[in-house]
Amino acid sequence: MGQQLPLEVEEFLSWMVAEKGRSANTLAAYRRDLGAYATWLTAHGRTVLDVTAGDLVEFVGERRAGGGATSSIARQLAAMRMLHRFLAIEGTRADDPSADLEGVRVPAGIPKPISEQQVTSLLDAVVGNDPTDHRDRALLELLYATGARISEAVGLSIGDIDLDERLVRLYGKGGKERIVPFGGAAASALDLWFSTHGRTRLVPLRWKRRGDAEAVFLNARGGRLSRQGAWLVVKKYAERAGIAESLSPHVLRHSCATHLLDHGADLRVVQEMLGHASISTTQLYTKVSQERLWDVYRSAHPRATLQP
Repeated sequence: MGQQLPLEVEEFLSWMVAEKGRSANTLAAYRRDLGAYATWLTAHGRTVLDVTAGDLVEFVGERRAGGGATSSIARQLAAMRMLHRFLAIEGTRADDPSADLEGVRVPAGIPKPISEQQVTSLLDAVVGNDPTDHRDRALLELLYATGARISEAVGLSIGDIDLDERLVRLYGKGGKERIVPFGGAAASALDLWFSTHGRTRLVPLRWKRRGDAEAVFLNARGGRLSRQGAWLVVKKYAERAGIAESLSPHVLRHSCATHLLDHGADLRVVQEMLGHASISTTQLYTKVSQERLWDVYRSAHPRATLQP
């Protein structure tokens, strides 16, 4: 069995497959390089969430002093840079400690969303009437309806959701608050989750941690659903729907944004929904929509491929 990597690294590797289309061999190389990096961090009392730029300089310096091949160091540095850029873009941490590190500059990738039909397959994969089934359906519907980050969803408190007005208050990077609407499908799933058939049946006799009583999403033991737990929910139904290699929570977020733009949503509105500080980040989705439009046009228009 391979090395157990931190959840943040596993999410990054999932992104590498789903959005960058990396091969199995390339993914194995990234896993080895980031495994060595994770081991070094643990030995130095650090994690990918609190490592500093100075720590990264020390790490690279040790690799060079150890006589590692330049190509190997460059490859490992590229993997580290991509990992930390991913964590910063996804809001897992507020900064990118590798941004000014000397080495290979890796450009940002273009998000690769799943199709609307695949989203339907994902949501239809949630069957059953157990409390956790109702929770999972509500979680997936809300993630797709709002484009919320996984950390924002599991951080929700009951007071953050207005079922009458179909609005949810999300806290993004730096604690910045935004209000996002959600549609009928998500509202119905949340109604069922908040009924006596859902969340109520997971409430424990005594809350173990402060704040769990207000959590929207609970785990089977009656505590607040963790980020890792929510990530596993997405993975579970992605496997059922046959799209496990294409889907992760951030892909669902990207899909929400792309589908909104596909159907004519204003770019500034999507920026506000997703909590992007810069419109340039949201514009990545515009490029995806334009590329998809061209793909359809080239395949469907009888004169699209004729040369003048």
